[in-house]
Amino acid sequence: MKSKLSFCLILCVILGLALSVSIEAFGADEAHGDGAHHGGVDGAKLPMWSIIPFVGILLSIAIFPLVLDSHFLVHHGGKMSLVWASIFAIPYLIAFRGDAFYDILHIYLLDYIPFIILLWGLFTVAGGILVRGTLRGTPIVNTLLLLLGTVIASWVGTTGASMLLIRPLIRANAYRKNKAHLIIFFIFLVSNIGGSLTPIGDPPLFLGFLRGVPFFWTTTALLPHMLFISVVLIIFFFIFDTLMFKREGGVVPDDGTNEPIRVEGLFNLIFLLGIIGAVLMSGTFKWGEVNILGVHVYWQNIARETLIVIMGLLSLKYTPFSGELRKSNEFSWEPIAEVAKVFAGIFMTIIPALAILKAGENGALAGLIGAMKQPVHYFWITGILSSFLDNAPTYLTFFNTALGKLHLTETVVPQILSGQLTDPQHLEFVRLLTAISIGAVFMGANTYIGNAPNFMVKAIAEQSGIRMPSFFGFMLWSVAILFPLFVIVTFVFL
Repeated sequence: MKSKLSFCLILCVILGLALSVSIEAFGADEAHGDGAHHGGVDGAKLPMWSIIPFVGILLSIAIFPLVLDSHFLVHHGGKMSLVWASIFAIPYLIAFRGDAFYDILHIYLLDYIPFIILLWGLFTVAGGILVRGTLRGTPIVNTLLLLLGTVIASWVGTTGASMLLIRPLIRANAYRKNKAHLIIFFIFLVSNIGGSLTPIGDPPLFLGFLRGVPFFWTTTALLPHMLFISVVLIIFFFIFDTLMFKREGGVVPDDGTNEPIRVEGLFNLIFLLGIIGAVLMSGTFKWGEVNILGVHVYWQNIARETLIVIMGLLSLKYTPFSGELRKSNEFSWEPIAEVAKVFAGIFMTIIPALAILKAGENGALAGLIGAMKQPVHYFWITGILSSFLDNAPTYLTFFNTALGKLHLTETVVPQILSGQLTDPQHLEFVRLLTAISIGAVFMGANTYIGNAPNFMVKAIAEQSGIRMPSFFGFMLWSVAILFPLFVIVTFVFL
């Protein structure tokens, strides 16, 4: 095991040294002055091979647990993440200096830190709510749990709904032999598709809310798409789980207990509502900004992160980590720590990919951007990229691409989506934004890294002894089950 790990790390370093020389040489030609502009590296200057570290960390997540150890990410995810982040960051800083530093600081201050704080807050608060009682994992019960999670995900967030219900689902099915499919459908529905209807549901929609998309626009615009896919998936799950249940004997073992269902720690809902309120506040109020080494951070966002931390700490105070309730909930910091370490590297190495996309028709992906004309193009390209990139900045990139193609600005977005402006180009923007929104949210379910709750749910399931599919194994499920539904959505709705 140690020799395999050493070999893999050495291989990563060799690739990194080669890339370092290439980026440094490239930067020597392309960078200007001492990088004093500090507005970030122009994505038009970056070649496609600059995303090699990002591809490398994705392949490491996918392959290392298969060839080394199924618990590789738990024990070595931080090291792997640090290696790939360093492979990218060091030559990038050497080549582009101040502009590169701005890019790195920008993505951590405005994306990664708020991302992790929100996840930590929801994870902590939800971990203080415990469902007790005799809950048997029959196909009907499992279907009802997935239905409940899908319904509430838009209102407490996909992360909040996932953390509230994943442990009850696992405990209810402890006696089942085949459990991986339960978690896979849970990720599809609760961790992704269920969050389609409000800006609270999924981070991409929240970014749209910050840029003028009315709060309930997604509720009305995306409801038909969400209902179609959710209903089909829930029916399919019930049939599939029934077949698996019968294959295992179709009998629920009687352990002699018949405890009424009850929920403990419900006062944590106050803290959960506090987190939701903090998110809404940051999108409603404008309190100016503070300049942190060139990066402009809004005061309302700082207040949001502070309030979320306070809500999490209050939850820990009244339902302590060492307390009986969290122990019964099998609560531990391992899943959130694994997500934090792995995504720290992903956010670092994703910088050139996002910069190239932002450069639009002036960047290395000019052909791809130029080919995007119809809603179907925006749906599939936004969706597929959201499966591997962070779906929030991917959404924002194509949000701005759609505005640019139609010669519109953010200032008219509220009027367009509220129906005040109805010229053909305004109606076309509505169609494009609908496609972008469902692509970013729905196709986040395609991989473990498409949306943060996916990775966290997987970690909790594996911590509970459930053997989950590999990275590519999970993709086989999503391609076989979700892609046919996406094709139907394309023809019916787009």
